[in-house]
Amino acid sequence: MDDIHKIDACGLSSPQPALLTHKAIESKISGTVQVLVDSTTARDSVIRTAQRAGWQVSLQTRPDGVFQISLTK
Repeated sequence: MDDIHKIDACGLSSPQPALLTHKAIESKISGTVQVLVDSTTARDSVIRTAQRAGWQVSLQTRPDGVFQISLTK
């Protein structure tokens, strides 16, 4: 059963969101990780971190300006 690992990295400055993402995806062989960030810098670094590790990335921008990044493998 796939559970969704959720990370709320809103308000955190770089490189914290990418480090949290790296730690989460490193501990999972497969599944889904959902990351929330509120800056374009954090968004881009989380996406780069996930793609380098071979995870698929899907991005949504919520009406409140928060980026919801879904990572799957």
